[in-house]
Amino acid sequence: MHTFYYPDHTQHDPARLHRPDDAHWNKYYAEVAQRGQIIHNALQTADLGPISPPGDFGLSPIQDVHAHQMLTLLQNAHDQMKLETGRDVALPETFSLRPRSKRHFYSILGQLGLYCFDTSSPIFAQTWEAAYWSVQTAVSAAALIAAEPEKTVYALCRPPGHHAAADQFGGFCYLNNVAIAANWLVQQGQRVAILDIDYHHGNGTQEIFYGRSDVLFLSIHADPRYEYPYYWGFADEYGDGPGLGFNHNYPLPPGTQAPAYLDTLARALIQIRAFVPDSLIVSLGVDTGEGDPTGTFQLTTPDFAQIGQAIGQLHLPTAVVQEGGYRLDTLGQHVTAFLTGLLQRQNVLPS
Repeated sequence: MHTFYYPDHTQHDPARLHRPDDAHWNKYYAEVAQRGQIIHNALQTADLGPISPPGDFGLSPIQDVHAHQMLTLLQNAHDQMKLETGRDVALPETFSLRPRSKRHFYSILGQLGLYCFDTSSPIFAQTWEAAYWSVQTAVSAAALIAAEPEKTVYALCRPPGHHAAADQFGGFCYLNNVAIAANWLVQQGQRVAILDIDYHHGNGTQEIFYGRSDVLFLSIHADPRYEYPYYWGFADEYGDGPGLGFNHNYPLPPGTQAPAYLDTLARALIQIRAFVPDSLIVSLGVDTGEGDPTGTFQLTTPDFAQIGQAIGQLHLPTAVVQEGGYRLDTLGQHVTAFLTGLLQRQNVLPS
């Protein structure tokens, strides 16, 4: 298995916003630089294959998915915030609702409230660079499975991306790595299935492909009646227009354990087989693991191996793109267990 990894992601680190002895606050900024380093070290220990930096596919794949105004904001927000307020981090304070304003705002706070939907995604001086190379990491993985379909490839992306929509960002995410990689594959003539197994619904990915039939999106996640992102991810969201029937959500209750999770996964895999995709992209979040500070599911390290094995039974060219997972003492174990299981491709689905 080949892994792509951009080591300078560490320059973007929301841990700098942490407060001593305030676990609740710090959970809100749990997407820390240490996550990428932990996974990288675990991959090296597991000896799963070569690790290399991503190629640079430029801005074009990003511009094909995201709105120009949002991209401009992400590139300039830190400097403009520092100029206007003296602050070294850009965060919104007010949000445009009912409906979103279409006016142009000179204030950086006005702009942030248009394109950011929560306050969990701080923009530092290095955030754009980290987000840009996180995209390149995912597209490099997509390009490799397109060129060598027999390969399984892992994109160790940080920051994650699945909450970023075409013209909004949030939920620790800035650019939608998976959506950009999938769209790149579509431009190469492929039909693509995206399976999101993060604890939180991939609302950004859903929105980007909701009206399209060339990308199948499936998400297994915590019931949004209880969990973030709350307003997306319900079972009756099937797509719209040409995309009707190409969006499938599988919300699960708090405290879900492996038997129910694997049963739901089996149902999702049936939909993927019926779609007959040319390639598969997995949005891998291991925040479904027991004890994760952002989740309630009870999956264990052996469970992640089973999940990987079940997905491997599809026998598709597969790119795995890292999303969430915030319990640092089990993060590396969970990721390597999933990847090892995926490579084994044994039949473990419930009968």
